[in-house]
This record gives sequence, structure tokens and C-alpha cells, in this order.
Amino acid sequence: MQPRERVTFSPIEGRPTLKFPDGVRMVIWPVLALEDWDISRAMARMVIVPPQLQPLLPDHPNWSWHEYGMRVGFWRMKKMLERVGATPTVTLNARVCESYPQVVQACVDAGWELNAHGYEQIPMHKLDDQRASINKSMDTIEKFWGRRPRGWFGPGLTQTFDTLDYLSEAGIEYIGDWVLDDEPVTLKTTHKPVVALPYNFEIHDIVMFTSQYHPSGMFYDRAMDQFNCLYEEAAERPKIMAIACHPYLSGVPHRLAHVERTFAELLGRDGVVSWTGEQILDWYLKQQKAS
Repeated sequence: MQPRERVTFSPIEGRPTLKFPDGVRMVIWPVLALEDWDISRAMARMVIVPPQLQPLLPDHPNWSWHEYGMRVGFWRMKKMLERVGATPTVTLNARVCESYPQVVQACVDAGWELNAHGYEQIPMHKLDDQRASINKSMDTIEKFWGRRPRGWFGPGLTQTFDTLDYLSEAGIEYIGDWVLDDEPVTLKTTHKPVVALPYNFEIHDIVMFTSQYHPSGMFYDRAMDQFNCLYEEAAERPKIMAIACHPYLSGVPHRLAHVERTFAELLGRDGVVSWTGEQILDWYLKQQKAS
């Protein structure tokens, strides 16, 4: 199916209004991505351009840049998120359970939600067998966590026209890859419906720092501008604001203070709470059932 065949067009003006629980005006959805970069392949991102612009293989400089995030950046971010009271959805390549089990165990011990992000950081359209890779991802996380993940982010946000059908077949209930609305949206599949939760590509450390090359303080400035607009609109209907972070970007020393200040100020406002993806999903499904 084409995307427009999966979702009914519904302008937000005139749409029935969803309602948060009493005392909640706006939800912050922190998303923390944990990935596995295989040094035998080209790196998913680059912080340093290779000599003569010739891609390196193996790419030790950029592999070690990512590795810092898992060895150091993650732990720095974990302390920060706990200080500000933000409970993230952790979207992880399932192979992280095997390559960095201490990191995943720390997430489990903290009570954070695990969300599937493919088996390793390879785009979905580059896989020989999407269905097999999705099932391997789900099974690996379930074996480690004891629960099957309910949510999914595609590696690099990638998908083909058939990916949603495979995800639904594997038990996925929500995705974060579509940014087409401020509210959850129900998508048709050849199996059970899947919900697209409100996500964005711009309050996102990869976009700001590796695509747009902004200084570290832009994280705070852009997030606050986004929040101020949504918070005002939230007086009339619920608003959800996702904030996406990666340990090798947001967890480095020159950015962490800006990230912490952002979460602390947002969660310090009246009626603003931190929810995981599955909390948002359960709230939405309950609203749909009631209507």
C-alpha cells in the first residue's frame, strides 16, 4: 500500500479532541537510540571526513566515535535523565543486546521501555529478507528483556511499502517513523492496525549536529521554540513532543549541559510529564475505545 492508502486524511481543525488525564497538559517523549555499527561495513554516520574524501573500510575513526557513546556517553546520559526525571523509550538495534549487554541491562534495571530498531544499523531497503530480520530483532530483544517490544523505529527511519505489514505481523503496535501529525494516527496494514506516534525530525540530535552542523546550544534553543508553540496550543488539545538523542552525540561533554537544561526546563512546566511510547500508545487506544 502507498502511505495515503494506509491513513485517512484528517485535518486537525474540526477533529474530535482527545483528552489527557487530569493534571496533564502536554507530554514529552524522550527517545534514546542505541545502535550497533559493524566496522566491516561503512559507518552509519561520520563525524570526521576521511582523507581525500575516500571512504575508509574499516573506518576506525568513526567507529570509535560511536563506541565512545556506548562506553561513556550512555552512562553520562543515564545519570542526566534520572536527574531530570525523564523516562525514555530506548530504541535499540537488537544486536546491542549481544554486543553491549551491560548497557541494555542498565536500561532494563531502570525500568525503561525497549523499542526495536532493527537487528543492526542497516537500512530496511538494503536487507535481503525484511521479515526475517524483523522477527530476529523482536526475538532477540524478547529473549533479553522477557517482553516482546511493542514499538519500532526503522534503522535510519527507513522502510519500504511492505515494511508496516511485516511489522504488524511480528506484533509491533506502534511506529515512530512518520512525522505527519501532532497526535497519534492509526495506520492500516494487511494484519492488525499500527499506530504512528507523534515524532519529529528536527528536535533530533542527528539532524541538528551531523546534518545541519549547528553549535551545541542549538539543542536548547530549538527545543524551547518548539515547546513554546505546542504548550500554548495544548490549552485546547493534547500535544506530544518527541526529543531524540544518541549517546555519541548528546552524551558528549560539550552538549550534555544543553540537553539537561532542555529536559529540566520542559519538565518543570505546569502539566508537563514524561511518557514512554507505550504509555502514549495505551492512552491513545483507551481514547479510541471510549469514542
